[in-house]
Amino acid sequence: MDIKLVALDLDDTLLDKSLTVSPRTREVIAQAIAQGVTVTVATGRMYSSALIYAKQLELDVPLITYNGGLIRRVQSGETLYHKPVDEQVAREVLALFGEKGWYIQSYVDDILYVAEHNETSRYYERMTGIKAVALGDAFYTMAGAPTKMLALTGEDKMGEIEQTIRSVFGDRLYIARSKPTYLEMTNPQVNKGHALAFLADKLHITRDQVMAVGDGPNDLDMIEYAGWGVAMGNAAANVKAAAKAVTGHHDADGVAEAIEKYVLQK
Repeated sequence: MDIKLVALDLDDTLLDKSLTVSPRTREVIAQAIAQGVTVTVATGRMYSSALIYAKQLELDVPLITYNGGLIRRVQSGETLYHKPVDEQVAREVLALFGEKGWYIQSYVDDILYVAEHNETSRYYERMTGIKAVALGDAFYTMAGAPTKMLALTGEDKMGEIEQTIRSVFGDRLYIARSKPTYLEMTNPQVNKGHALAFLADKLHITRDQVMAVGDGPNDLDMIEYAGWGVAMGNAAANVKAAAKAVTGHHDADGVAEAIEKYVLQK
């Protein structure tokens, strides 16, 4: 197996339950990089949030963020790819959420916007290390084409929200859950698989030389694209079914285990 590019999801994959990268995983990633392997993250998070971890790992590579909606380099900040949601579609989404009283976040120019600060927004700020900008009622009619919009709610309500969004917007949005309580909405041409294919081509790396590791439904596209798709031990059942291999739990150095076995071949 000749892996040259490794793409790692962040939440519930690279990050443990305390939202940190374990010492063992840091060391294994450093070993892979020393052998000439490109290691990057492929996350639903915004670029500025993913950048925090990329710098901790001393990565100097393009990062796949917003589920593939934005690919941007770490050190130079150069944007290689950006495909936002159509502005009119975004306004319709925001108007619908405002009418229904559902919680939603919008990301424009790598800035996180919300209608108001509340328990949900503060939870998200703590998790990502990013501060949200509250616009009040103006949020629901804001201008700009967002790279992503994110609905957050309890599992009991998410089914209704997802069904409604799919029914109303159809193929005008790419819709996927990154967690049971997170519904990600991006441009319909955006997903992690497309982004990983774009980056591999940019780096002159073949599909067979790519390994992708993830846990959630929004990781399916990149796991199916990669020559070697790996599901975490804590991954959803359909993600495990699509993967070539299953590694350990995200709280048990599953990423380190996968890199050691399939990249370093220890």
